[in-house]
Amino acid sequence: MFLSVFDVFKIGIGPSSSHTMGPMSAANRFLDLILSNDWPRPTGAMVAGIKVSLHGSLAYTGIGHGSGRAVVLGLMGEQPHTVDPDHMDAIIKQVETQGTVTPPGHPPYAFQPADDLIFDRKIPLPGHANGMTFCAFDRSGRLLLKRIYYSIGGGFVVTDTELDAMRASKSKPNGVTVPYPFATAKQMLDMAERSGLTIAQMKRANEECCMTSAELDAGLDRIWSAMSTCIDRGLTQDGIMPGGLKVRRRARMIHDKLQEEWRSNRINPVLANDWLSVYAMAVNEENAAGGRVVTSPTNGAAGVVPATLRYYLHFYLDADQNDIRNYLLTAAAIGGIIKFNASISGAEVGCQGEVGSAAAMAAAGLAAVMGGSPEQIENAAEIALEHHLGMTCDPVGGLVQVPCIERNALGAVKAVTAASLAVKGDGQHFVPLDACIETMRQTGMDMNEKYKETSTGGLAVNVVEC
Repeated sequence: MFLSVFDVFKIGIGPSSSHTMGPMSAANRFLDLILSNDWPRPTGAMVAGIKVSLHGSLAYTGIGHGSGRAVVLGLMGEQPHTVDPDHMDAIIKQVETQGTVTPPGHPPYAFQPADDLIFDRKIPLPGHANGMTFCAFDRSGRLLLKRIYYSIGGGFVVTDTELDAMRASKSKPNGVTVPYPFATAKQMLDMAERSGLTIAQMKRANEECCMTSAELDAGLDRIWSAMSTCIDRGLTQDGIMPGGLKVRRRARMIHDKLQEEWRSNRINPVLANDWLSVYAMAVNEENAAGGRVVTSPTNGAAGVVPATLRYYLHFYLDADQNDIRNYLLTAAAIGGIIKFNASISGAEVGCQGEVGSAAAMAAAGLAAVMGGSPEQIENAAEIALEHHLGMTCDPVGGLVQVPCIERNALGAVKAVTAASLAVKGDGQHFVPLDACIETMRQTGMDMNEKYKETSTGGLAVNVVEC
């Protein structure tokens, strides 16, 4: 099994990887399909209009997550990693005014969001909670092309047939041949013992089957730069976040207070927790505002991994660029195992799959740069994930704000605690990471749908009712 570090960490926009980046990417794919010859196009038929319906979790929380906006932007040819957040409102307004989308390389297509974008809460699609149907019509209204896409978490998008194929081939190797194809934590540890390599070194060897070492390093540096820039921007912004809940940004105010304490040398017994929290909150406030973030492994959990790394760079004076790269490689290795064997989608398994996975990844990365052995790194990931088991995804108002922003802060604190506990041990522990991942998967399957990113239960209901 091989999942690239650049599939785990993808630069995009907020507020959600599955509900914002996914629908935008699905729209991109549908546009590419229209221009291709990969569908039975009737002779002389020309696409004149497009209609889209969102189902399941996308229908329930899509407005708060910006799913509809993402579809419109995607149909205009915008992509998650390049779209300018400052220009998105103008693009949406243009489509609403003109009633057409005009993606580059295409003729104009009729598309009026008020009529042609449907949030269908009645009919869920069978493959995944985040389902979308894209349809293309000719001028007479005849259906020419229909595709179902699923946003399966972390910005990954597949068609219904691709999803079936993925599930059928879980036990089969993918098309990339790598020297260390671990699909489970046990396989990872066995390969590390036989090779004498660290988890980061094995992950690097796998990545270098597809790129040069220099390209890998440049890509890792680019990912960290985007993460770090997001933290820095989040620490300078204030005001009310969009969406209607009137939640005020707090990261800048907290950061200013911490800076004052830092300069005055006043004793603060929870200083490390404070810095961790403010870094994570800065990222997720940016995400909630639709800013540029990195899936880690999702947008809703985007603050944990960068906050933990920034904390390490802040308090460990000997940290260097290689530590940053090894941290990200190790975290991606753990994220890949979790995604392959369970899920990172809040709509599928609850927030244990998002913040829980992020905490496990961050704990593993931190344990690695603290000098932990492969066994200690696996232990760190297990501790962090274990203590997120059962966590629901119940965003108030369908927005990635309450409890999501603070939840990332607590996820980072758990990650550091887990890494510290693991590195102080010998790597031997009672619950294997693989067992914890399987427990997370089973718990997610048993979890009531109203607690899985539908905003129909939990805090999403009780806070509003109060």
